[in-house]
Amino acid sequence: MASPIVTRETDVENLGVRPSRYGLANHGLDGVETAYWNLSAAPLFEHALQRREGQLTKHGAFIALTGEHTGRSPNDRFVVDEATTRGDIWWGDVNRPITEENFERVYQKMLKHLAGKEVFVQDCCCGANPNHRLRIRQISENAWHNLFARNMFIQPSDEELETFEPEFTVLQAPSLTADPSADGTTSGTFILVNLAKRLILVGGSAYAGEIKKSIFSIMNYLMPAQGVLPMHCSANVGPAGDAAIFFGLSGTGKTTLSADSSRTLIGDDEHGWGADGIFNFEGGCYAKTINLTHEAEPEIYDLCHTFGSIIENVVMNPVSRELDFFDSAHSENGRVSYDIAKVSNASATGMAGHPKNIVMLTCDAF
Repeated sequence: MASPIVTRETDVENLGVRPSRYGLANHGLDGVETAYWNLSAAPLFEHALQRREGQLTKHGAFIALTGEHTGRSPNDRFVVDEATTRGDIWWGDVNRPITEENFERVYQKMLKHLAGKEVFVQDCCCGANPNHRLRIRQISENAWHNLFARNMFIQPSDEELETFEPEFTVLQAPSLTADPSADGTTSGTFILVNLAKRLILVGGSAYAGEIKKSIFSIMNYLMPAQGVLPMHCSANVGPAGDAAIFFGLSGTGKTTLSADSSRTLIGDDEHGWGADGIFNFEGGCYAKTINLTHEAEPEIYDLCHTFGSIIENVVMNPVSRELDFFDSAHSENGRVSYDIAKVSNASATGMAGHPKNIVMLTCDAF
């Protein structure tokens, strides 16, 4: 059975949306009501607002609250323990095993949960270097999470979309929870990675960072075999080609330093170092906003007030719709997601030569 596409012709013809020939039936999703394929920011905003997933800020960004989870939930992340990849995984507190049977049980729950619902599909890529690029698909029950994927990953061309076949797929349903006693999870929240099936399941958490980090964990697994070192760092390059990378935990200033307007931004969080230089994994930025000011970080501040950006867990005045970056009532981990192409000094290629400077940021938020 062919996967349904958007039902209104205007969505397809006026916006140039084309579903991949590799339909949702390949993921077991035969029974969704409507699938919206590769919508751009404006229609995704419309859907998110109509569905009451969030609100608009005074300046046209979209703001969402993620409820219980305002950050990643590492204790709820599991990797499927199966024969073909078992020997490649460093099992422990970070990579916790889950059985194939339990994964399949949650997967079937996910398919049943999404049956009869609208779903949003984004076909994207991870990795600016074409020689090390991963084709990914994100399928979500919320429009704003689909926009997050569009912001954070690299967009294929229209021609590529028509024949697009994902190498990894993320199925995400925040309103679906697992049964720990039956499914082998720690709680109702789950992030399940199946390397053999090239499938990731995310449920019980609306925090958007789970989407990007689940894909980057795949890049961490795949890249070393391709001779690439995956790095949690930001990067920029000067006029003379003097690339620099900045390592540090969350909140240490990676995004701020890489956004230096006198240099070209490569990326703010995840990169690879290969034989021909460094390259960004992402197509967007996901910056922390706590105590953000225009004086200290003008580029990030301005992008918090730009159409297409997603504001996450930041306090907003309900009348004026002004954002308050100093109020941490929702979370210390307020975030903004935006397309890196909106950064005036961003690299068009997302690549640079081998770094001449490596900066270790050791004064962290703790």
